[in-house]
Amino acid sequence: MQLKGKTALVTGAGRNMGKTIALELVREGADLAINYFSSKKGAEETRAEAENLGVKAISFEADLSKVDQIQNMVKKVESEFGKIDILVNNSGMITEAKLDEINEEIWDRTMDVNLKGLFFCSKIVSEGMRKRKSGKIVNISSLGGIKAWPSFVAYCTSKAGVLMLTKCLALSLAPDIQVNSIAPGIISFPGDLDEVKRENFIKRIPLKRLGTYDEVAKTVIFLCRDSTYITGQTILVDGGLDLR
Repeated sequence: MQLKGKTALVTGAGRNMGKTIALELVREGADLAINYFSSKKGAEETRAEAENLGVKAISFEADLSKVDQIQNMVKKVESEFGKIDILVNNSGMITEAKLDEINEEIWDRTMDVNLKGLFFCSKIVSEGMRKRKSGKIVNISSLGGIKAWPSFVAYCTSKAGVLMLTKCLALSLAPDIQVNSIAPGIISFPGDLDEVKRENFIKRIPLKRLGTYDEVAKTVIFLCRDSTYITGQTILVDGGLDLR
């Protein structure tokens, strides 16, 4: 319970990886601010599970591509909890589109959700952190930000931007605030991917299996709880797939 007394804001915490990260922070004692946009039911389920673990938890709706909604959300969170000690920028979208398939709408939406929203969440939340001279920011990027995937041009570009933004934020917010990113590899497959393709893909991973949301969440805990001398770095949680 080393995070007891801390408040964590996790974006996109209504489902999947975001929910797993949020509940892992709760198990370490942190109170929880849950951001969601389209998954209200999931956010309420996350809130209920967090409260059952004995912490204060509240959900907040916000479209993170809209700066005014981010500002309103952060204001409400700080009003309810008094402060934000930990920000996990998990919210994002996966856009599968080759070069010739990308139009302005696809490009802008991908950048707005994956990069613009992350930047302004970090900028606005860090204002309070700077006043208190303390804070941890963890950005969820992707192996796609390191390796080029031709079927995911906009997505890879946005996630590569997260890696550089992490470095810039780390320098801008030092020495009091640590900013790092996590680049997960293949955690799950699309539901329509056939078994043969799944098996062939897994063979490419040196550890011969998919990763789990829990393994990503444990890495978040390391950066928020144990890490005191790491900033501006990206930790790959990919089973060694980046080595291929």
